[in-house]
Amino acid sequence: MKSRACFQVVVISLLIASVHAAAQTAATARATPWHVTWQPVRPVNGSVVLFRVTAPKAISSLRGTWSDREVSFRFDRASSSWYAMAGVGLNARAGTYPLRLEGLEGNGPGGDFTAEVPVYIKRYPTTALSVAPGFVEPPAEVQPRIEEEAALKKQLFSEVSPEALWSGRFVAPVTTAVSGVFGSARTLNGVKKSQHQGLDYHAAVGTTVRASNRGTVILARGLYFEGNCVVIDHGDGLLTFYMHLSEIKVKEGEKVSSGQELGLTGESGRVTGPHLHFAVRWQGLYLDPQTLIALNAPSL
Repeated sequence: MKSRACFQVVVISLLIASVHAAAQTAATARATPWHVTWQPVRPVNGSVVLFRVTAPKAISSLRGTWSDREVSFRFDRASSSWYAMAGVGLNARAGTYPLRLEGLEGNGPGGDFTAEVPVYIKRYPTTALSVAPGFVEPPAEVQPRIEEEAALKKQLFSEVSPEALWSGRFVAPVTTAVSGVFGSARTLNGVKKSQHQGLDYHAAVGTTVRASNRGTVILARGLYFEGNCVVIDHGDGLLTFYMHLSEIKVKEGEKVSSGQELGLTGESGRVTGPHLHFAVRWQGLYLDPQTLIALNAPSL
């Protein structure tokens, strides 16, 4: 009888210890904080932003909301972190903006968190350019073409794939010098126009233009303002544009890899001379391509 009583005491003690250990483990898991970082560390109006999130416990998926837009996260096993592309609008004000996160574990909730992200102001320059009059005030006979192309672009850009296709760092499409920066307020033939929504590279006609990262070609044709133009959908709502080409060497619907030849530089469309206009758009916001190229993006 005495040995049985001792055995019962031991079993009860082990059960209590097991319950206590489980409670401690659960408490530790709950106490582990979310960890959120971003590149660049000081995002400004017009920046591409790469978010990195480490969740406090294993989750099967992660979704977020930033600037009233849904953000798609992918998991990187090498760093045990979640990554997503986003951006800060060119007209955003300085302040703190929330990144709202919601983790899912199987079919149930996996916890949520809100990170407060500071955004700073960058002042952009003003430039004056002279172009052919027909590109400032287009003649009546080309208006139907301009309207048709505007409708096409609206349709294509609203149908971007939510699945992320990019992987690793984004590269400059050419190796030549920058001749026109993003965000500058432009006056064309004395008429004030919207801010420059891309990055211009000085390049002689015939310079090879390469894809900044992998993705799908959703547009490859001549347009009135853009000239011969290629647009790549990288997923995550992220697009890159390559304008004023003399020749296009890819087709719409084609899958391209990072560094693949897309075409040759030229001076088609609204230009002041031969160059490449390289633009970046995320969910309707045009962003500074230099901030995209500067990101230390993981290979996913």
